[in-house]
Amino acid sequence: MSIDTSVVLEERFDDVLLLTMNRPERHNALNAALNHALGSAVQQAESNGINVIVITGAGEKAFCAGGDMLEMSGVEEASGDLPPPGQRLDAGTEVAKVPLPVIAAINGYCYGGGARLAVECDIRLATQKSTFRWPGAEYGLVVGASSLPRLVGAAKAKEWIFTARKIGVDEARAEGMINAIYDEGELIPTALEMAKTIAGNSASAVRESKRVIDLASLSEDARSSESKINRVLRGSDEQSNRFRAATKKVTGR
Repeated sequence: MSIDTSVVLEERFDDVLLLTMNRPERHNALNAALNHALGSAVQQAESNGINVIVITGAGEKAFCAGGDMLEMSGVEEASGDLPPPGQRLDAGTEVAKVPLPVIAAINGYCYGGGARLAVECDIRLATQKSTFRWPGAEYGLVVGASSLPRLVGAAKAKEWIFTARKIGVDEARAEGMINAIYDEGELIPTALEMAKTIAGNSASAVRESKRVIDLASLSEDARSSESKINRVLRGSDEQSNRFRAATKKVTGR
């Protein structure tokens, strides 16, 4: 089966891989094709001799606006040559699992599933126009509850997730979610330079450091619980009604 990789652009710089989510007309929203293709690229990187991954979004407005609301609400059907639903990859899950260091170069909106994807990365770089939002509670789902607290603490994570409010880049930096803020033209070059610096160190030491840090700061039980809870919530009357209303508000459809 061939996978439609046009939704993900891949550029290799020696042992550094730059992955660009390529749906700028939809603010790089994660439809099934993009989610699977990005997950596949991340999953295959290590076997292809890559030591560091950088992920960004195409265009000037968005890193990733979250899940594709039109597809998720059933207004549009999943497109592309995809495996059956149970066999499709999830980009955030693959980023969380990969032993390689992953840098998120956040060049704009970073909402919902896009914010979850960024939090699963190891390092997050942003620009002054970057904004963040976890709208799961508004839509009747749990988004980021298992991973955001390790960056900003439980109290701030609860505030951001419960209120679903938009977070500016300065607040995100002050709370520890963002490592650094750069001018727009400097974001990708800086991310690639950092990736090359990391790749120049001992690959095994970097990967083992990542593994130990994650063991110290992440709970696989929490991740598993978030997935299980969403399987129960997704499709309930309340969740369906909330998501349809949000989709109509955002897209007009």
